[in-house]
Amino acid sequence: MHKSAFGFERPEDSPGLLLWQTTITWQRLIKDALNEYDISHPQFVILAILLWFTEHSEDPNQVAIIRLSKLDKMTVSQSLKKLAAQHLVARFEHQADTRAKSVQLTVKGQTLAKKLVSVVEKIDAQFFGKLSQADGESLVRVLGALN
Repeated sequence: MHKSAFGFERPEDSPGLLLWQTTITWQRLIKDALNEYDISHPQFVILAILLWFTEHSEDPNQVAIIRLSKLDKMTVSQSLKKLAAQHLVARFEHQADTRAKSVQLTVKGQTLAKKLVSVVEKIDAQFFGKLSQADGESLVRVLGALN
């Protein structure tokens, strides 16, 4: 009998595979819901982050979006260009740092972001609602520790 290249007896025992499967399943649900609005998942995340910053009176810029979203610079830049073309965000030179770009939701962007946050939170509630409250809280702690 040959030695397996894998450290698990069954694929279902791999935390990496389980995280992958869970992420893909969850992302598919979000993608399907966002398709109706012609918004990609990364674009939604950017809109939601901007809405969060707006509601908390923080001055958002591309660096802050990248830090919080964990998206790469190119994805954020391309997403912001598309969102600006759709008149959902406005980009302008940062007052204190001319190398940085400040970003704000437009009124149209804020309205859409609020609507989409509601849509996505409903999906999250259904998807993660399969867990007990204690398990849901544990999942948040575990995922937070991995970031």
